[in-house]
Amino acid sequence: MELHIACIGGDGIGPEIIAEAKKVLAKVCEKYQHTIEYDDILMGGASIDVYGVPLTDETIQIAKSADAVLMGSIGGDTNTSPWYQLEPGLRPEAGLLKIRKELNLFANLRPAVLFPQLAGACPLKEEISNAGFDMLIMRELTGGLYFGERYTTVENGIAKAVDTLTYTEEEIRRIAIKAFEIARVRRKKVTSVDKANVLDSSRLWRKVVNEVAKDYPDVALEHMLVDNCAMQLVKDPAQFDVILTENMFGDILSDEASMVTGSIGMLASASMNDTKFGLYEPSHGSAPDIAGKNIANPIATILSAAMMLKYSFGMEEESKAIETAIHKVLSEGYRTADIMSQDKKKVSCSEMGTLVAERI
Repeated sequence: MELHIACIGGDGIGPEIIAEAKKVLAKVCEKYQHTIEYDDILMGGASIDVYGVPLTDETIQIAKSADAVLMGSIGGDTNTSPWYQLEPGLRPEAGLLKIRKELNLFANLRPAVLFPQLAGACPLKEEISNAGFDMLIMRELTGGLYFGERYTTVENGIAKAVDTLTYTEEEIRRIAIKAFEIARVRRKKVTSVDKANVLDSSRLWRKVVNEVAKDYPDVALEHMLVDNCAMQLVKDPAQFDVILTENMFGDILSDEASMVTGSIGMLASASMNDTKFGLYEPSHGSAPDIAGKNIANPIATILSAAMMLKYSFGMEEESKAIETAIHKVLSEGYRTADIMSQDKKKVSCSEMGTLVAERI
């Protein structure tokens, strides 16, 4: 099978970790007799440096013509980078918001899994980490506060800023359907997270989710307020299977979930539309402080590539081969700096990619 992938190295450590994902994908293709055609494209700060904007129309068209998009990371140091002297709509992250909207990537899948080999890196109590956990956060990605009307004004000499949180019932319904479909092939439980005791948008969210749940009688549904969910993630993460929530809540909760796994460097993500097309990227940022030092953890990006094979290309066996290879490398004691512990073997970013590829 030929895989046509648009590839965005991006900023900071992005090009380094993408190189390792490509290394692993090359080994997968060699073993399973596939071929890959890459279109390397620019987005974020790298695009600003060349084109003056974080995302060009031509880049969007190239991405649309591909079967999937694989991305490293976007952005830089917000305090020192000249990119952040620009207007907000011209900064690196504006490109990410735009490509999500242009490609209709409304469903963000963020698995948070505690690898048994990394239980010692989990910051939670030992009795919690020993139980392990495997959850998937389903975050709505193209609505809510991040895409609502916003403005800053001055009234009677006092500055006032306004951000608008808007959701339609159709936006809620389509992400809810995705969540229930995925829960159906996992452990058949959806936890819908909102703030229905305060927000009208959350009350509509809860109403629509209840309606969708009627079509999935085999999937258990519970509702949880976002503040309680934040607490439960550190108290008893094993209780969760699929967490369904809106854009801002999902952004915050998925970062919290990532850290209880031991390192955000282990967390992959997929952003999908209503077809098999998706954009795959690690959950972490561009880490400009370590860029170019060959010490970043490429595992999240490699796992994102595994998700790409599974969800966009239907390659279950190939995806599983990558996951198994990562488990082998970790079981053999190899660690990048972010997950390093006593008596383990410290390796670089490129060495970790090579180790995983060799075990495919």
